[in-house]
Amino acid sequence: MIPLEETDIRTKELIMTADKYILPVYARPPMVLDHGKGAWVWDIAGQKYLDFTAGIAVNALGHGDEGVVEVMRTQASKILHASNVYHNEWAPPLASLLVTLTQAEGGLGYPANNPAPSPAPGAKVFFANSGSEANEGALKVARKVGKSRGPADGSKSEIVSFESSFHGRTLGSLSVTNNAKYQDPFRPLLPGVKVGKVNKTTGAELEELVNENTCAVILEPIQGEGGVNAADVAWVEKLVTRAREVGAIVIFDEIQCGLYRTGSLWAHSTWPISCQPDIVTMAKPLANGYPIGAVMMRDAVAEVMTAGTHGTTFGGGPLACAVGYHVLSRLSERAFVSHLMETSTYLLGRLEKLSAWYPELVAPKIRGRGMILGLVFKREGDPGRLVELARERGVLLLTAGKDCVRLVPSLNITQAEAGQAVDVIESCLSVME
Repeated sequence: MIPLEETDIRTKELIMTADKYILPVYARPPMVLDHGKGAWVWDIAGQKYLDFTAGIAVNALGHGDEGVVEVMRTQASKILHASNVYHNEWAPPLASLLVTLTQAEGGLGYPANNPAPSPAPGAKVFFANSGSEANEGALKVARKVGKSRGPADGSKSEIVSFESSFHGRTLGSLSVTNNAKYQDPFRPLLPGVKVGKVNKTTGAELEELVNENTCAVILEPIQGEGGVNAADVAWVEKLVTRAREVGAIVIFDEIQCGLYRTGSLWAHSTWPISCQPDIVTMAKPLANGYPIGAVMMRDAVAEVMTAGTHGTTFGGGPLACAVGYHVLSRLSERAFVSHLMETSTYLLGRLEKLSAWYPELVAPKIRGRGMILGLVFKREGDPGRLVELARERGVLLLTAGKDCVRLVPSLNITQAEAGQAVDVIESCLSVME
């Protein structure tokens, strides 16, 4: 990492001001980003970086997208905010697009590649401001369903989550984020949370974990923050089957892996219906960086929610939903998804060669799919070292879990940009070796 004293004067001034006035909850490198275009960003000193973080899997269309900018300009000049006391022009079309795309492409109980999607059963959408808020909303809905399905004493209130998960930092979402680093400073957390292991909790253990007191099971189909760990479809089917047996709501957190990052609308879109959830949560790429989150649930779940049972001041506002509709319309174009997968295939092929060239450093298998990929390391500390070396060479990367470097670039990166990122990774591995 470049020492602060070696940075330019303006950068140093801004970082010193941040140190004085901003709560120190982030460990950030001594650089200040100024602007971006496509997959590239520049700091205020003029240094250019290839951004393979995309705002932590947020900027699906990259930086400075002209279409997004125009939608924001147009809507901001009309109406920014009026609260959910009133309807607005863009929340209904965005909700409709989310549901109809899911009905056509699969997920939430609908089969994949459905040429004539049925309008029933339907689904409902609640708009929030972030992924944490979306998960909070989903947990509240599940708790309310549990009360309606369970005994009068309210005992059907337990929530099942999994090791290495990340669902947010608000108190409820933190309670199901099973990482001691995040949880321990804030205990006691939400009571009644039980923890399993992805792909490993089976048989009698699974039956004990998910029981008659369980109101919700929350799972990331591909864990992002936890290490780009993918849930096995056969294991998910057993989990979902058990949840159905005891009347528990199944929540899939697709905040990082959803909305075409894996190459399909949802990471679970192509899974059998027997593996699919009652609720899916989303956020990050939906408005390409403008804050928005959403909870989409089957009608059979949504029917317990009535006026006043949940709400938000800013969620589902006209600007966020206008941008969301524009972004989702573009992400769902067949040509866009085809380009994404072609670039992903190239990127994956390049990454898979690294373990043969650096066997002491890199594990053989690349985790994830589409544009959420994890390069796995054998030695502790190497992921952080690679991120630091790559940044010094003009490529921005993220760690994930204890052993992984996460690649979550914009979904419209070019093959040349993907190749350049791997070239830099290779040069860093040579130094590390």
